[in-house]
Amino acid sequence: MENIVIHKANTRGTADHGWLKANFSFSFANYHNPERMHFGVLRVMNDDIIAAGMGFGTHPHDNMEIITIPLDGALEHKDSMGNGKIINYGDIQCMSAGTGIEHSEFNPNKDRDANTLQIWMFPNKKNVVPRYDQLTLDKTKSKNNLQQILSPNIDDDGVWVHQDAWFHKGVFDKDIATDYTIKRKGNGVYLFVINGDITVNGHELNKRDGFGIWDVEKINIQAKTNNAEILVMDVPMTIA
Repeated sequence: MENIVIHKANTRGTADHGWLKANFSFSFANYHNPERMHFGVLRVMNDDIIAAGMGFGTHPHDNMEIITIPLDGALEHKDSMGNGKIINYGDIQCMSAGTGIEHSEFNPNKDRDANTLQIWMFPNKKNVVPRYDQLTLDKTKSKNNLQQILSPNIDDDGVWVHQDAWFHKGVFDKDIATDYTIKRKGNGVYLFVINGDITVNGHELNKRDGFGIWDVEKINIQAKTNNAEILVMDVPMTIA
Protein backbone atom coordinates (compact mmCIF):
# COMPACT_ATOMS: atom_id res chain seq x y z
CA MET A 1 0.00 0.00 0.00
CA GLU A 2 1.40 3.36 -1.02
CA ASN A 3 2.40 5.97 1.55
CA ILE A 4 2.39 9.63 0.57
CA VAL A 5 3.18 13.10 1.88
CA ILE A 6 2.15 16.30 0.14
CA HIS A 7 3.97 19.56 0.83
CA LYS A 8 2.03 22.40 -0.75
CA ALA A 9 4.16 25.35 -1.84
CA ASN A 10 2.52 27.76 0.60
CA THR A 11 3.27 25.50 3.59
CA ARG A 12 7.06 25.62 3.16
CA GLY A 13 9.28 27.39 5.63
CA THR A 14 10.50 30.80 4.53
CA ALA A 15 13.27 33.30 5.19
CA ASP A 16 13.70 36.82 3.84
CA HIS A 17 17.14 38.33 4.35
CA GLY A 18 16.65 41.02 1.72
CA TRP A 19 19.38 39.69 -0.58
CA LEU A 20 18.07 36.13 -0.10
CA LYS A 21 14.49 34.91 -0.23
CA ALA A 22 14.38 31.23 0.63
CA ASN A 23 11.73 28.51 0.74
CA PHE A 24 12.40 25.32 2.70
CA SER A 25 10.64 22.03 1.98
CA PHE A 26 12.41 20.54 5.02
CA SER A 27 13.66 21.98 8.30
CA PHE A 28 16.61 24.27 7.71
CA ALA A 29 18.29 27.15 9.54
CA ASN A 30 15.64 28.94 11.64
CA TYR A 31 12.78 26.88 10.19
CA HIS A 32 12.16 23.79 12.30
CA ASN A 33 9.24 21.46 11.69
CA PRO A 34 9.53 18.04 13.39
CA GLU A 35 7.22 16.57 10.74
CA ARG A 36 9.48 17.80 7.95
CA MET A 37 13.01 16.85 8.90
CA HIS A 38 13.81 14.85 5.76
CA PHE A 39 12.44 12.40 3.19
CA GLY A 40 14.58 9.31 3.45
CA VAL A 41 18.16 10.41 2.72
CA LEU A 42 16.88 13.68 1.21
CA ARG A 43 17.74 16.22 3.91
CA VAL A 44 17.44 19.67 2.28
CA MET A 45 15.29 21.01 -0.55
CA ASN A 46 15.75 24.78 -0.71
CA ASP A 47 14.24 27.04 -3.36
CA ASP A 48 16.40 30.20 -3.18
CA ILE A 49 16.15 33.58 -4.88
CA ILE A 50 19.51 35.39 -4.63
CA ALA A 51 19.67 39.09 -5.45
CA ALA A 52 21.95 40.46 -8.17
CA GLY A 53 25.59 40.49 -7.08
CA MET A 54 24.84 38.84 -3.72
CA GLY A 55 25.44 35.36 -2.34
CA PHE A 56 26.79 33.01 0.29
CA GLY A 57 30.28 33.74 1.63
CA THR A 58 32.83 30.99 2.25
CA HIS A 59 31.43 28.34 4.61
CA PRO A 60 32.19 24.69 5.43
CA HIS A 61 30.42 21.37 4.76
CA ASP A 62 31.23 17.75 5.48
CA ASN A 63 29.66 14.33 4.85
CA MET A 64 26.87 15.56 2.63
CA GLU A 65 26.06 15.25 -1.09
CA ILE A 66 25.14 18.77 -2.26
CA ILE A 67 23.34 19.30 -5.57
CA THR A 68 22.63 22.71 -7.13
CA ILE A 69 20.22 23.21 -10.03
CA PRO A 70 19.80 26.78 -11.34
CA LEU A 71 16.23 27.52 -12.45
CA ASP A 72 16.92 31.09 -13.58
CA GLY A 73 20.15 33.03 -13.84
CA ALA A 74 23.50 31.69 -12.63
CA LEU A 75 25.75 31.11 -9.62
CA GLU A 76 29.51 31.53 -9.35
CA HIS A 77 31.06 28.72 -7.30
CA LYS A 78 34.50 28.73 -5.65
CA ASP A 79 35.81 26.07 -3.28
CA SER A 80 38.81 24.92 -1.28
CA MET A 81 39.53 22.23 -3.90
CA GLY A 82 40.48 24.97 -6.36
CA ASN A 83 37.32 24.89 -8.44
CA GLY A 84 35.97 28.15 -9.80
CA LYS A 85 32.92 27.68 -12.02
CA ILE A 86 29.81 29.44 -13.26
CA ILE A 87 26.67 27.29 -12.94
CA ASN A 88 24.04 28.40 -15.43
CA TYR A 89 20.42 27.52 -16.09
CA GLY A 90 20.55 24.13 -17.79
CA ASP A 91 23.49 22.93 -15.66
CA ILE A 92 23.57 20.63 -12.65
CA GLN A 93 26.33 20.70 -10.05
CA CYS A 94 27.17 18.04 -7.48
CA MET A 95 29.67 18.32 -4.65
CA SER A 96 30.62 15.51 -2.27
CA ALA A 97 31.68 17.29 0.91
CA GLY A 98 33.17 14.13 2.43
CA THR A 99 35.97 14.83 4.90
CA GLY A 100 35.33 18.56 4.59
CA ILE A 101 35.31 21.42 2.10
CA GLU A 102 34.71 25.15 2.08
CA HIS A 103 32.92 26.99 -0.72
CA SER A 104 31.16 30.20 -1.68
CA GLU A 105 28.30 30.87 -4.09
CA PHE A 106 27.47 34.29 -5.56
CA ASN A 107 25.11 35.58 -8.19
CA PRO A 108 27.59 36.91 -10.81
CA ASN A 109 24.97 39.00 -12.61
CA LYS A 110 24.58 42.62 -11.53
CA ASP A 111 21.18 43.12 -13.15
CA ARG A 112 19.08 40.04 -12.38
CA ASP A 113 18.19 37.70 -9.56
CA ALA A 114 19.17 34.03 -9.55
CA ASN A 115 16.75 31.26 -8.61
CA THR A 116 18.30 27.94 -7.64
CA LEU A 117 17.38 24.64 -6.06
CA GLN A 118 19.88 23.46 -3.47
CA ILE A 119 19.45 19.84 -2.45
CA TRP A 120 21.34 17.92 0.21
CA MET A 121 21.45 14.16 0.64
CA PHE A 122 23.04 12.05 3.32
CA PRO A 123 25.80 9.94 1.66
CA ASN A 124 26.06 6.16 1.84
CA LYS A 125 29.80 6.47 2.57
CA LYS A 126 31.26 8.81 5.16
CA ASN A 127 34.57 10.67 5.05
CA VAL A 128 35.13 10.23 1.32
CA VAL A 129 37.63 12.41 -0.52
CA PRO A 130 35.78 15.62 -1.45
CA ARG A 131 34.90 15.93 -5.13
CA TYR A 132 33.22 18.28 -7.59
CA ASP A 133 31.11 17.45 -10.65
CA GLN A 134 29.25 19.72 -13.06
CA LEU A 135 27.39 19.02 -16.28
CA THR A 136 25.51 21.00 -18.92
CA LEU A 137 22.35 19.08 -19.69
CA ASP A 138 21.04 18.38 -23.18
CA LYS A 139 17.65 20.10 -22.84
CA THR A 140 16.24 18.29 -25.88
CA LYS A 141 16.29 15.04 -23.87
CA SER A 142 13.90 16.42 -21.25
CA LYS A 143 11.09 17.42 -23.64
CA ASN A 144 8.10 15.18 -22.84
CA ASN A 145 10.55 12.79 -21.22
CA LEU A 146 12.16 12.17 -17.85
CA GLN A 147 15.85 12.83 -18.50
CA GLN A 148 18.25 11.23 -16.03
CA ILE A 149 20.46 13.95 -14.53
CA LEU A 150 22.02 12.17 -11.51
CA SER A 151 22.85 8.60 -10.54
CA PRO A 152 25.15 6.54 -8.29
CA ASN A 153 27.20 5.39 -11.28
CA ILE A 154 30.18 7.35 -12.56
CA ASP A 155 29.69 6.14 -16.16
CA ASP A 156 25.92 6.75 -16.22
CA ASP A 157 23.96 9.75 -17.53
CA GLY A 158 24.17 12.85 -15.34
CA VAL A 159 26.39 13.73 -12.40
CA TRP A 160 27.07 11.00 -9.84
CA VAL A 161 26.73 10.82 -6.07
CA HIS A 162 27.76 8.66 -3.13
CA GLN A 163 24.19 7.43 -2.68
CA ASP A 164 21.78 4.97 -4.32
CA ALA A 165 19.79 7.84 -5.80
CA TRP A 166 18.60 8.81 -9.27
CA PHE A 167 17.26 12.21 -10.32
CA HIS A 168 15.23 12.85 -13.46
CA LYS A 169 13.95 16.12 -14.91
CA GLY A 170 11.35 16.71 -17.59
CA VAL A 171 9.24 19.38 -19.27
CA PHE A 172 5.86 18.15 -20.50
CA ASP A 173 3.11 19.40 -22.78
CA LYS A 174 -0.46 19.40 -21.50
CA ASP A 175 -2.07 15.94 -21.22
CA ILE A 176 1.20 14.07 -21.80
CA ALA A 177 1.51 11.20 -19.32
CA THR A 178 4.50 9.08 -18.35
CA ASP A 179 5.25 6.27 -15.91
CA TYR A 180 8.31 6.26 -13.69
CA THR A 181 9.56 2.97 -12.22
CA ILE A 182 11.48 3.26 -8.95
CA LYS A 183 15.06 2.14 -9.50
CA ARG A 184 15.83 0.30 -6.29
CA LYS A 185 13.84 -1.70 -3.76
CA GLY A 186 13.56 0.34 -0.57
CA ASN A 187 13.65 3.66 -2.41
CA GLY A 188 10.88 6.23 -2.55
CA VAL A 189 10.30 9.23 -4.79
CA TYR A 190 10.13 12.89 -3.83
CA LEU A 191 8.75 14.87 -6.76
CA PHE A 192 9.08 18.65 -6.95
CA VAL A 193 6.94 20.67 -9.37
CA ILE A 194 9.16 23.42 -10.78
CA ASN A 195 6.46 24.89 -13.01
CA GLY A 196 2.90 24.16 -14.05
CA ASP A 197 0.27 21.73 -12.81
CA ILE A 198 0.42 17.93 -12.82
CA THR A 199 -1.16 14.85 -11.27
CA VAL A 200 0.80 12.02 -9.69
CA ASN A 201 -1.22 8.82 -9.24
CA GLY A 202 -4.28 11.06 -9.42
CA HIS A 203 -3.10 13.57 -6.80
CA GLU A 204 -3.22 17.17 -8.04
CA LEU A 205 -0.03 19.21 -7.65
CA ASN A 206 0.82 22.79 -8.57
CA LYS A 207 3.90 24.96 -9.02
CA ARG A 208 6.53 24.41 -6.28
CA ASP A 209 4.54 21.66 -4.53
CA GLY A 210 6.44 18.67 -3.19
CA PHE A 211 5.10 15.11 -3.24
CA GLY A 212 6.67 12.11 -1.53
CA ILE A 213 5.64 8.51 -2.16
CA TRP A 214 7.05 5.16 -1.08
CA ASP A 215 6.12 1.46 -0.87
CA VAL A 216 5.23 1.49 -4.57
CA GLU A 217 7.01 0.17 -7.65
CA LYS A 218 6.06 2.93 -10.08
CA ILE A 219 4.15 6.18 -10.37
CA ASN A 220 2.10 7.81 -13.13
CA ILE A 221 2.67 11.47 -13.90
CA GLN A 222 0.39 13.54 -16.13
CA ALA A 223 0.81 17.18 -17.17
CA LYS A 224 -2.26 19.39 -16.76
CA THR A 225 -0.68 22.52 -18.28
CA ASN A 226 1.84 23.18 -21.03
CA ASN A 227 5.50 23.42 -19.96
CA ALA A 228 4.90 21.46 -16.78
CA GLU A 229 8.43 21.05 -15.40
CA ILE A 230 9.19 18.44 -12.76
CA LEU A 231 12.13 17.05 -10.81
CA VAL A 232 11.88 13.40 -9.71
CA MET A 233 14.22 12.34 -6.90
CA ASP A 234 14.42 8.57 -6.37
CA VAL A 235 16.14 8.08 -2.99
CA PRO A 236 16.64 5.45 -0.26
CA MET A 237 14.10 5.75 2.53
CA THR A 238 16.57 4.48 5.16
CA ILE A 239 19.59 6.50 6.27
CA ALA A 240 22.66 4.28 6.47
